Amino acid sequence: MVTEQFGSAQRAGGNRKPSATIYDIARALDLSPSTVSRALNKPGRIAAKTEKRIRETAAELGYRGNPMARALPTGRTRMLGLVVSDVTNPVFFRLVRGAEQACGELGYTLVFAESQESGEVEYGTLDRLLPAVDGVVLAAARLDDEQIRRIAATKDVVLVNRRVEDLPAIVPDIDGGVAQAIDHLRDLGHTSIAYLSGPTTSWMSRERGERLFERAVERGMTFVEIGSASPDVAGGEAALRRVRASGATAVLAYNDLMAIGLLRASRAEGVAVPGELSIMGFDDIFGADLTTPALTTVRSPLDRAGSDAIRRLVATLDAGDAADPSPLATELVIRESTGAPASA
Repeated sequence: MVTEQFGSAQRAGGNRKPSATIYDIARALDLSPSTVSRALNKPGRIAAKTEKRIRETAAELGYRGNPMARALPTGRTRMLGLVVSDVTNPVFFRLVRGAEQACGELGYTLVFAESQESGEVEYGTLDRLLPAVDGVVLAAARLDDEQIRRIAATKDVVLVNRRVEDLPAIVPDIDGGVAQAIDHLRDLGHTSIAYLSGPTTSWMSRERGERLFERAVERGMTFVEIGSASPDVAGGEAALRRVRASGATAVLAYNDLMAIGLLRASRAEGVAVPGELSIMGFDDIFGADLTTPALTTVRSPLDRAGSDAIRRLVATLDAGDAADPSPLATELVIRESTGAPASA
């Protein structure tokens, strides 16, 4: 039975129409094969109108490029890798979308993977991924600096939400977002704040914590940092007892997921938000405005981060070097989870 099915599949496959080639497209448009090849493999190298005609005809004829074949003469697969720390975290949804759109515009294919918040998993994933791609974007990498440098010595790397000396990076304006957050809480009358930190391997968690500490001290506010079990809803829920024990009237969580978890735990324990405790997150993920109360957060342009990272990587591949864009502007989004402390 297995042999018969396999034979049927072979016969079905034998009746399929062969895939179109660049020569078929060239004949259909009365163009040279080299012109068609440039249009399909190196966007922007020929007149836009001609390129559009070629791409439309390629689609009509069912042309499918072979990245492995293109790699033989050029050494380039026109595939780029994107590795994130946690695929279930909504913070990466818009980042992936921005990266995918930029890849499409530039004629690249995006290969996506996650590290499950583990530096060991991330390193193993990259070991398997790197031979198949021209370069890689590491978003919120959990690797140490030396590991990232070893990877960068093999393939071009662009970092998102992480800095390593001498490597290109796309980061938000941390100082600007932190300043808006602290000043908002001070203006509401808070004098004691807590920071619910993320993973110890997170560069962004450390940076946010340090900037929050510095800004709070400048404003004459007391500050305490509280560790968490995990950078997700469960981690935020588990932190409520420690947050309450700290005496802080406002807490800033490393990310929105943790802030949402803290909101849920507060509601379950009868802690009034924002009356007894003001809660703020970072990133403005999808759903941050759907909580009860709606979450105040520091918004980062995540889709722009994904797009800029891909464009920076391609610029490096094409020209050998490129300047990093300016830090991405952040914006405080004030909703219902922050207010004046009950004692104010």
